[in-house]
Amino acid sequence: MSGFLSVIKERFKEGFVTNNPTFIQFIGMCPTLATTTSAKNALGMGLAVTAVLAFSNTVISLLRKIIPSQVRIAAFIVIISGAVTATELLMKAFLPALNAALGIFIPLIVVNCIILARAEAFASKNKVFPSFVDGIAMGLGFTGALFLIGSVREIIGAGTWFGMKVTPEAYSPATIFIMAPGAFFTLGVLVAITNKIKYDVNERKRKKEANAALALADRAEKPSEEETV
Repeated sequence: MSGFLSVIKERFKEGFVTNNPTFIQFIGMCPTLATTTSAKNALGMGLAVTAVLAFSNTVISLLRKIIPSQVRIAAFIVIISGAVTATELLMKAFLPALNAALGIFIPLIVVNCIILARAEAFASKNKVFPSFVDGIAMGLGFTGALFLIGSVREIIGAGTWFGMKVTPEAYSPATIFIMAPGAFFTLGVLVAITNKIKYDVNERKRKKEANAALALADRAEKPSEEETV
């Protein structure tokens, strides 16, 4: 059980913090910038990618010893295409409004760099459970980033959140935030904030380790009571 928990913890830390697809790796930028005009669209896009990641990672991991290395990329694309097609059909059946809002970006998940990157870098080299968890973790990390960007853009650019009015009547929405320039500006600011937080955390960790090393060196230099006697 502890092994499963450690895998889950490691994969989720990777997906959300140390290797976030949007804020750290800067992959999947096309849907990140194009579908985050609202929190609802961003959440829908992120969850669709998560579903595809979880399915494709699992299947690719199951077949990793069968797929010849010479045709692995083509095989990955076929598996991913199947997952995307199933996701699109489900969205058309149960979420037609969201599917229409996201439009061409649902089929384009097939060529999303995140999906192929995880297939090549992780699923094709690891067992099924870690690969499944990696797909979920990376997908939810991507979803969280899109949701944050979409929420900021919708609130500032339209004065709403999930279509509900959340700003005072006196507030005049900055519509540029739901346009293309607003996407780049919001992403840039959030990346800067993320990097600042990451830098501060690393600095605190470095100082803590340095202080611990100094304390250990001081204890080593002080003579023991037996030596003093």
